[in-house]
Amino acid sequence: MATATIPVRSKGQTTCFYHKGRQLELYCEKCQELTCVTCVATIHKGHLLCELSEITRIRKKNIIDFVDRIEQKELVEVGKYITSTYTLLYENDRTFKKLSKQVLTQTERLKQDLDELTAETLSLYQKMKKENNDLIQEYKQELEMYEAQLIQQKEECKKVLQQGSPIEVYDTECEVDSRLHLPVKPVLGTVSFSRNKNPRNHLELALGTSDDSGQRQTPTLRRKNRSVSLLHEQGQSSTYQQSGSAMEKEVTRIKLLTETNVLEEWKSSCDIISICPTTDDQAWTKSSDTLSLLDRKGRLIKEVRHKAFITDISLSPTTHRLWACDGDKNILKLVSGQLSVQFRTMDQPECICVTADNHIIIGMPKYITKYTRQGQIVLTTKVTKTATPLVCSPHKITECLFTNNVAVIDACDIDDGGDGNAHVVVMNSDFQELFIYRGDFPSRYRELPQVGDVSFNPLGIVYDSKGNIVIADYDKIFLLSADGKVLSILHTDTVGLWDVGVSRQDLLWTVNIINNVKLLQYYE
Repeated sequence: MATATIPVRSKGQTTCFYHKGRQLELYCEKCQELTCVTCVATIHKGHLLCELSEITRIRKKNIIDFVDRIEQKELVEVGKYITSTYTLLYENDRTFKKLSKQVLTQTERLKQDLDELTAETLSLYQKMKKENNDLIQEYKQELEMYEAQLIQQKEECKKVLQQGSPIEVYDTECEVDSRLHLPVKPVLGTVSFSRNKNPRNHLELALGTSDDSGQRQTPTLRRKNRSVSLLHEQGQSSTYQQSGSAMEKEVTRIKLLTETNVLEEWKSSCDIISICPTTDDQAWTKSSDTLSLLDRKGRLIKEVRHKAFITDISLSPTTHRLWACDGDKNILKLVSGQLSVQFRTMDQPECICVTADNHIIIGMPKYITKYTRQGQIVLTTKVTKTATPLVCSPHKITECLFTNNVAVIDACDIDDGGDGNAHVVVMNSDFQELFIYRGDFPSRYRELPQVGDVSFNPLGIVYDSKGNIVIADYDKIFLLSADGKVLSILHTDTVGLWDVGVSRQDLLWTVNIINNVKLLQYYE
């Protein structure tokens, strides 16, 4: 079916689209467009019209109000934000200088055996300080860019007011409503130092403990102490504390809801293939070549377009920066509203995961590889042609923030030498296999209705804050314990699921193949 073309006047055009050569002298209040005298008896017959000069007076006032707002409010506000970055940098430096002094003073009271632990702690402080400085500097650059855009827009408006024709005034006023977005202030890592008053009891803690319970969670400061919660099939949670090689079990009262709550449900206006929830009730999503930041109601906050096909996205759990990989073998980071190339891979990247220690795990045909942020290889599962790969066709990768275990959806494509039977590979941080989950379900779940092919077809996977694994198996979302046991069916979908994402508060975001998004709560 042919689609009717709606005439659109180009900016600055002074003649009528319908009646060639006729000057635009009138404004149609019903159609909200400029017209010529001939249109009065044709296209805009019976409509309420007025002289262009009348509407121009109103438009001029709107432009003047816009310029006043920029001069009196917007520029003043952004100036304050820029000034605040200098205070942030000063306070950040002062804080870490004070922390370093406390650490060194306490170290002098301890035995020489604690020197190694001291160096480790100081190194972590410096790492966090550098991360904070990088975030503040980047925030400052974004604010300065925003300021320059406001000034440019203000000058263009002034020029139009002084020299512009009525048409230019009209067009300029239409554009000033497209507001620029003030850059989001970064969440900085915070830490405090507490002197240990009983060094003989815990030699490892004699130097002091680092409290990272501030605004931004920083797993790199946990050192050797890690914890992971495993839900049993009965719904009770067991939290395991790991200190060195010892494992101590501590039972808590974290339970699954008997029925998952649907907190929000809406259909996205943009295509969604992957979804990454942020820390503030928002989520980054990707289509083929576009990144979209949406709030929990589905409203578009920001959109970023890319020249190549984006294969996958991942949000850093420490810096909250968005990373992506594309069809041109680029590994990218979102900087100042644009995707910036950080390094390139030898093979086509299919999926990406930013780890708690800010390494980048990339899934490529027949293997996965861990890189530094600068692109140096740290670890890989790539093997010789004759050996059997641990991962054949990586589709999605996720990391547990507590154990640093890695779970990978392996599509096991025949083109990559696989058998076509998709499964989930779970490995430790050294890429050593822990177990493989192939879609087995306890008998009590086998009577559930199936959608399409009944074989295991995982498309989305993510670790939640309890150390359990959420898997989207096309027609259902279920919870897998850290040791591979099915805990619960969280949700079913009759259309087909694309992806899942979990926020730090265990708010589960789901999206299906027709872009229906649901936000689910599954813990009490």
